Amino acid sequence: MLIITIKQGKEKSILQGEPWIYVSMVARVDGKYDEKMKAGATALVRSSSGQFLARAAWSPKSQIQARVWSVDETEAIDHAFIKRRVQAALAKQPMPVKADGKQRRLINAEQDGLPGLLVDHYGSAPGYLVCQFQAAGVDAWKVTIVKTLIAVTGCPNVFEYADELVRKGEGLPVTTGVLAGEEPPDEYEH
Repeated sequence: MLIITIKQGKEKSILQGEPWIYVSMVARVDGKYDEKMKAGATALVRSSSGQFLARAAWSPKSQIQARVWSVDETEAIDHAFIKRRVQAALAKQPMPVKADGKQRRLINAEQDGLPGLLVDHYGSAPGYLVCQFQAAGVDAWKVTIVKTLIAVTGCPNVFEYADELVRKGEGLPVTTGVLAGEEPPDEYEH
């Protein structure tokens, strides 16, 4: 298991609910070499005294080295966890029934407990879902996220838009394209 130890005094922001762990906060990272290089791996975050702080998504090439998934020590970060987070976010923003052609933000990253994930709906139902996977953690769970989006919204058309600057800063490949269904019209892609 990957373990991130936070520098003494730097744990305050995590305890106050800040979801980002910057490279300047990290004292050390313990784990196997392969784990340390795996973007999106779940890491255990501890204080300098060994106290549990969080479970977070690891991003070895980013200035934001980890993004907090949960501060509950007993909560596993698995398929069920990701599905619950997507379902909870979508429950706050039900799918539109009227055709207005306007963008609606359905998932808004950290605000919805899915750091780095933006999901917008365009058009009338079923319309198109345009996703931005802007962090290594959500990128690692892309398949689970897309399947859950389709199951909950009933929208079969899911497209990935990549912000080149953001993904390169995360050390992720720049990928844009259809993840499921049909490609949206050009005006809906971002």
